[in-house]
Amino acid sequence: MPIVVGFIPTKEGRAALDRAVEEAQLRNERLIVVSSNKGGENFSRDVVQFDDELEKVTKDLEARGIEFDVHGLVRGNEPAEDLVEIAEKQNATLIVIGLRRRSPVGKLLMGSNAQRILLDANCDVLAVKPN
Repeated sequence: MPIVVGFIPTKEGRAALDRAVEEAQLRNERLIVVSSNKGGENFSRDVVQFDDELEKVTKDLEARGIEFDVHGLVRGNEPAEDLVEIAEKQNATLIVIGLRRRSPVGKLLMGSNAQRILLDANCDVLAVKPN
């Protein structure tokens, strides 16, 4: 059963990817990388960067020699919806997400995507912070 990781090209996303790779290697499981973008009128400007980042992730994972799939999704969904849906369809054992540092007030209200994943996922969720 695979491990699903939510990836965005930020230090938090890279921390999540690195930890997910560690978990996949430790458990000898396939890794599914999900990069979800809701899309919209401004997305056309970002599509080249989106594709470039996924290509970098693919090359990095190939070099690490693990079994993986990369999904770049632009379906109008919130990223939390896409991650939970793929984790359920693939019968994942773990979802790995990155968390960013927040102000004291921001800590009271966790990011909406992270919160939805934690509440809606049918499997364990590992939340990591960048160093």
